[in-house]
Amino acid sequence: MHVSTAERAIRLVEILPQPQKLSPQKREKIAIKVNGRIRFIAPDDVMAVHAEGNYVLLQADAGSYLLRVSISSIAGKLRPYGFLRIHRSVLVNASFVEELQPLPTGEYTLRIRGGKEYTVTRTYKSNLKDLAVCWIGVDGFVEQDAPCERASES
Repeated sequence: MHVSTAERAIRLVEILPQPQKLSPQKREKIAIKVNGRIRFIAPDDVMAVHAEGNYVLLQADAGSYLLRVSISSIAGKLRPYGFLRIHRSVLVNASFVEELQPLPTGEYTLRIRGGKEYTVTRTYKSNLKDLAVCWIGVDGFVEQDAPCERASES
């Protein structure tokens, strides 16, 4: 059965994540109390989020900010902005990821812009498939097929 180019394009559009899910919404801000003031941080300026007890530490180029919220709660709110959970206490902004290195243990080392490295634990390594949606030239790096690979097989 021959599939036309138009039919392939339609399938690809259906399989790929929608643009509104990939691009950060610039109008949204995270409100953080800092020295008696409220500071507004754009989610796309945050590189990583770390659990610190009942708080999370947001790491941005401009500095670090504590916010009283659970890591699970903020993970759900930041997911539409491209944040991935890679450890029970760490989220990273996918747009800052520069390198992945598989480890013999089944885990990965992930490096973000600025050189900070994190371990992607086996529990959360399936989240890496969200990074690999349309990678070119890394066949089989992440065990699960990315949607672009499935679309090209049609």
